[in-house]
Amino acid sequence: MTAPDRSPQPRRPGAAALDLVGMGAAPPDPAHTSPHAFPGGGTWRTEVPSVEGPEALATVLKESTRLNVPVHRISQGSGVWMLTDAEITEMVEACAERDVELCLFTGPRGTWDIGAATRTPSGGGGLRARGHTSVAGCVEDALRAAELGVRCLLVADEGVLWTLHRLREAGALPADTTFKVSALVGPVNPAAYAVWEGLGADSVNIPSDLGLDQLTEIRRVSAAPMDLYLEAPDDLGGYVRMYDAAEFIRRGAPLYLKFGLSNAPGIYPYGGHLRDVTLDTARERVRRGRLALDLLARHGADGDMAPIGSRAPGALRRFPTPERS
Repeated sequence: MTAPDRSPQPRRPGAAALDLVGMGAAPPDPAHTSPHAFPGGGTWRTEVPSVEGPEALATVLKESTRLNVPVHRISQGSGVWMLTDAEITEMVEACAERDVELCLFTGPRGTWDIGAATRTPSGGGGLRARGHTSVAGCVEDALRAAELGVRCLLVADEGVLWTLHRLREAGALPADTTFKVSALVGPVNPAAYAVWEGLGADSVNIPSDLGLDQLTEIRRVSAAPMDLYLEAPDDLGGYVRMYDAAEFIRRGAPLYLKFGLSNAPGIYPYGGHLRDVTLDTARERVRRGRLALDLLARHGADGDMAPIGSRAPGALRRFPTPERS
């Protein structure tokens, strides 16, 4: 996955004006540019998260057309188990019509399970699947979603990921199923990132508070696609980093730019009682995407976007799966 030449260099925010008053920054170090790209071309894709059902999906697709926001991936956070078969089928069909990847979260996780540790200041086991029963629930969700046509699954537990990857290798899940690691358990160093890749991850959501140099460090050890909130939900820190978008792409490619939303209520697990806020925030996430794309365009950094409909992660390094005795 070798990235194409990206000359000329994009304009950096405020560069000419700051040079005028003797406050110019050092030029970007070419050594910090990621050498990787998506298979089929392009260094970045887009994602709209927290799309919790068919109605929210329809809202996002309508708004993305109105604002001309290209969307590569739609992701959901409440979980496969919170959707009926009919709702999943409707979402699969709507995404197929627009050549958009649909990613649904797998099953039970710690914050919705028994165990007071998840409510303590330390967070205890956090989002991980507690015990065999929760792992089994995640597997059941994955099998059900795949049978209904879903080909991207969101996971928040390394054991669940390794299990699903082994099922994919064994043919119990379709070979073209991809696994996305949640921002809620995302790695914060290159060694951990490489471990998630080895366990079967096809894209990894790193926390939005990592520094730019830390993106470069990750890219020195792994080519697995990176997911990154330009604007993070409040429970992930509420960071708004739109002016870093061009540098995220340069250092982190191949990368999904995620259009999140801060200062908004939590909506997981979603139900009809949260309909109005879910649709309102869905519309605003697409608008945030338009703002980000406009910013990239103003700085000449909006080129080299991957083609709509592309979803393959490329060749990645995996740990060997054990043979059954």
